[in-house]
Amino acid sequence: MARSLNKVMIIGRVGRDPEMKFTPGGEAVANFSVATSRSWLDQSTNERREVTEWHNIVAWRRLAETCKEFLTKGRLVYIEGRLETRSWDDRETGKKMYRTEVIADEMNILEPRTDGGAGTQNRGDDFDGDGEDRGSRRPSAAPRSARPSEPTRSGDGGARLRVVPSPARGPVDDPDQHLDLDDAPF
Repeated sequence: MARSLNKVMIIGRVGRDPEMKFTPGGEAVANFSVATSRSWLDQSTNERREVTEWHNIVAWRRLAETCKEFLTKGRLVYIEGRLETRSWDDRETGKKMYRTEVIADEMNILEPRTDGGAGTQNRGDDFDGDGEDRGSRRPSAAPRSARPSEPTRSGDGGARLRVVPSPARGPVDDPDQHLDLDDAPF
């Protein structure tokens, strides 16, 4: 039997704040867009050209809630998921309509919020695919807003949110964080 693969990886800027709705069954779903751009040098005119592609993103359950909480227009984000095309009949024209969307499995924020909001804080959450909290919350001597961002997990099917700290921020002494080079995966 032949195998197939439906995997999408996008790094781009959020084009509009996530809009969250709930299904009749109570499941959260968030919709937003991400813009990616590519540029090249036009050989005939020797001018730099750029094309922007807009991607429709759909996140479900806990990942939807996380996207709504942390994503805002303009944030640099990594989205991983699969392509899905849905179709429907337009009520006014009767025409068959199509929409291709990225169903997000993972979302990583690639830059901190500049307003000092929750996106730069360590949330201390560790969720598995069914939304159950598997992590432990540790008290820290440093205030939450001064702690560096650490990876957090949330969502459905192993979906993750990771806030990457800005390189401009210096290290913060945290007695709970200890790096043992013998534990490094490389």
